[in-house]
Amino acid sequence: MKQALADALQERGYETLTQVQEAVTQSDVDGRDLLVSAQTGSGKTVGFGLALAPTLLGEDEAFGEAAAPLALIIAPTRELALQVKHELGWLYRGAGARIASCVGGMDMRDERRALERGAHIVAATPGRLRDHIMRGSIDLSQVRGVVLDEADEMLDLGFREDLEFILGEAPEDRRTLLFSATVPPAIASLAETFQKDALRIKTAGETKQHADIEYRLMSVAQADAENAIINVLRYYEAPSSIVFANTRAAVNRLAARLTNRGLPVVTLSGELSQTERSHALQAMRDGRARVCVATDVAARGIDLPGLELVVHAELPSNHETLLHRSGRTGRAGRKGVSALIAPPKARSKAMRLLKWAKLNAEHCEAPSADDVLARDEERMLADPVWQQPVEENEAAGVKTLLDTFSAEQIAATYLRLFRSRHSAPEDLRPADAQEPRKERKERKPFGPSVWFSLSGGREAGADPRKVLPMLCKAGDIDRGAIGAIRVQDNETFAEISEGAVEGFLKALGGKTELEPGAVLTQLSEAPVLAPAPRRGGSKGDFKGDRKPKPHRGKEDGPKPYRAKPGRSEDSRPPRKEWSGKSERKERGEKPARKDWGDKPARKDWDSKPARKEDRGPKPDPAVKPKPKGASDPSKRMTRPGAPAAKPFKAKGPKPPVGKPNSKKNKARAAAAAMAPKPGKGGDARPKRKGTGPAKHR
Repeated sequence: MKQALADALQERGYETLTQVQEAVTQSDVDGRDLLVSAQTGSGKTVGFGLALAPTLLGEDEAFGEAAAPLALIIAPTRELALQVKHELGWLYRGAGARIASCVGGMDMRDERRALERGAHIVAATPGRLRDHIMRGSIDLSQVRGVVLDEADEMLDLGFREDLEFILGEAPEDRRTLLFSATVPPAIASLAETFQKDALRIKTAGETKQHADIEYRLMSVAQADAENAIINVLRYYEAPSSIVFANTRAAVNRLAARLTNRGLPVVTLSGELSQTERSHALQAMRDGRARVCVATDVAARGIDLPGLELVVHAELPSNHETLLHRSGRTGRAGRKGVSALIAPPKARSKAMRLLKWAKLNAEHCEAPSADDVLARDEERMLADPVWQQPVEENEAAGVKTLLDTFSAEQIAATYLRLFRSRHSAPEDLRPADAQEPRKERKERKPFGPSVWFSLSGGREAGADPRKVLPMLCKAGDIDRGAIGAIRVQDNETFAEISEGAVEGFLKALGGKTELEPGAVLTQLSEAPVLAPAPRRGGSKGDFKGDRKPKPHRGKEDGPKPYRAKPGRSEDSRPPRKEWSGKSERKERGEKPARKDWGDKPARKDWDSKPARKEDRGPKPDPAVKPKPKGASDPSKRMTRPGAPAAKPFKAKGPKPPVGKPNSKKNKARAAAAAMAPKPGKGGDARPKRKGTGPAKHR
């Protein structure tokens, strides 16, 4: 290991290297292509930084003047690329390395100027790096090493074409390092294509995922999912936490809810600009924010110091995303907690995800309000300030408090002040509590009423939604005074409360036609209503009331006869006698032939020679047959005084001579098929209207 890198690790507090870092720094891997799979949070960034050092520095201890880049580090997201730049910055600072970044969302002109000034290492995202290559703003001729970090994620995001383009533009004698959490077939195929005799490195930590992370499956009531998130954050009071949701809308809703509870929150999602995302991460690193609400854009590569808690507000779609989300905590040997919020509808999915990820989770309920308050008291009593002696400058104030208040009052006041600095926890219902069903309110009886009739019904387009406002407006009554509205085929009936009838008629002022075609008539008694029309199905069945008909098999025999209304069983018509083909066949009868009448006389075939030798002698092969369409010029009719007709010469290909299937005759036939038709010139296709010269249009 180079001395500059060893000093940087010691200054950073690295006492021992992780398994993946030790594996890539062995002497037998120098100069070889590597395919490394290791769990997230295992120190892969520092690992490939150490692995590239012999390739980039050679025998030197420091870099020379920066010019064309010597190494490319390609990452799937902007945050991960910028984090790689930060990590390699302190690792190679003693070696004098200049590191540039090329990521989407940043000003491309600034990146182009940085590349023109020179850089030893470039950390980039695939799309922006390809853009620089196509614009000619980056020179890859001096590249000695290429690192694909989180290669499986880049393929999942659809960057395969960009990666193939970049690797195809890099020199063939480069060194290629692939780092991935898993090695699916797509990664293996990429390694076979762009790596030469790659060494496969699989760390032991890959077999046991996230040994430093404590998984907890927390059951909550369906309506208390967001309240449980607040209690979980309050219960652990981690220096920094991250809450994962699946959509941007959910991120914004949770962030607003947590902000209202007094928690310092930042958001991280794809809709934010790169500047906003960088400021959010910097706020988490500085301690100005303690909670980050994010989508899966932050599930890979983000390393936040002191991140001890990951909360899955919404479960991910697959177990790999679950592992990467949880991998934001428990990094580099630190401990962490991954809490899955599981309402009743999501518990089975949570169990499947844990099973597929081969994880063991502790099943428990979300912390209640009492649990949070008890944990606050534990943290309060564990504060080392209780063990510190009273200072001289504090003695006077302590004596004043003791003389003025009792010990009980002082303790209660301190407890109230301590709790006022924290948000109050939420009161949760039991996880197995059933959701209260909304009871349907029974409609009160309408009471005495008077029925009215309106001309025009269903056939005229009448509808209760139109009749109700029409009656209220015309009669100046409230909708509560109107009861049932029944629309018939040609008439509509409306029920009006008896107490409102007098005002209703007074408002009408003797007017009976409320609208054109809608004439109002008061009835002396309730109308006789026809049954409501069917809403679907067939033969009068109401939708939802249809019963399945029993299946009839062959063993049930023939279907029984049901007499129509007004008929008796004796009035069943007799069965017609069938004299079809099958019955005639059983009796041995043959069907009568159809009489076609007088048919035309058949052609006399006797006039044609029946035998080959009676057809006459064969034609002489020396005499060429006359082409089809040729005629004798002497038999043509000409007008008087006209010049003599020229002998006729048939156009077209020559007739076949000898064997018709010979190569020569086949070639002639092919040429004849491709030749233009007579009289059409060079192009036999008809021309469209308006395509010729203007004078002929």
